[in-house]
Amino acid sequence: MEEVARVAGVSPATVSRALKSPETVSEKLRLRVQEAATRLGYAPNRIAGSLAGARTPLIGVVVPSLTNSFFAATLDRMSALLDAKGYQLMIGQHDYDSDREERIVTAFSSWNPSALVVTGRDHTRGTVSILSATACPVIEMWDHDERPIDSGIGFSNRAAGRLAGQHFASQGFEHVAYVGALLEQDTRARARAGGFAAEFLAATGRQAQILDVSSRDLGEGCKALARVLATQPETRAIAFSGDMLAAGAMFAAERAGLRIPQDLAILGYGDLDIAAHMNPALSTIRPPRNEIGEAVADHILARLADPSAPKQNLDLGVELIRRATT
Repeated sequence: MEEVARVAGVSPATVSRALKSPETVSEKLRLRVQEAATRLGYAPNRIAGSLAGARTPLIGVVVPSLTNSFFAATLDRMSALLDAKGYQLMIGQHDYDSDREERIVTAFSSWNPSALVVTGRDHTRGTVSILSATACPVIEMWDHDERPIDSGIGFSNRAAGRLAGQHFASQGFEHVAYVGALLEQDTRARARAGGFAAEFLAATGRQAQILDVSSRDLGEGCKALARVLATQPETRAIAFSGDMLAAGAMFAAERAGLRIPQDLAILGYGDLDIAAHMNPALSTIRPPRNEIGEAVADHILARLADPSAPKQNLDLGVELIRRATT
């Protein structure tokens, strides 16, 4: 706290008030102190007295969305395994807002969690600073690259997109499209779209049409099909960034008299329960949502049992589930 006070040019008492009781200081002063704290990777300790240095049995987990069934499955598996060992999840949702993620990470850090879990590898400098400075294990999940802050458990979203592009190219399609949701905000969906386009171009020499839609809902999938065909009527295969979008497009295709896959091939992502029960059954890319939850929980428990246990950077991969729509 003394270092934050020095950088902010205020007293330690003022730092304490600004971080723990922000309503007692001016907005200008609060922002100055918060900026200094973020730069230094400092989070106030909310555990009082002699317990201040102790770890709590809390695991902070930050996800983009609690309504997204991918993350719900991961959280469910994590919770079951960690609860059996006496740990509880403390869950925050940032709604694809990186500044909000930083605020949640800052708040969670102040409770001396036993571990922190964040989604993806794309964070603000402030978030990286806080996660790098924390003494507890930090796991970045649902993505993969070579440089995790601490440990990483997930898969390459770009590789998932490449798998879809390769699947279409291998079937001889020349005019294809990729429909992604919230590509500006969702870096993982954007990576899949980029991987799809790059792989299809490399394999066929042709450009894929990329369409960004505003949600992952059934209705958005219905509208997306009309938009794709209006722009590129010769399209014969469409990959979607979610199974619900793909299902909506299938309903719209049926109403339009298009046969699947004879007239139009459709590929989803997620392998949700609905995929296998569509008519025809939906081909999809399956991410390891349950496996991520299990691997994260196991890694946390191993690190807490033995602080010298090695860090991990696991790529769990994805799987093409080919059914009747491709």
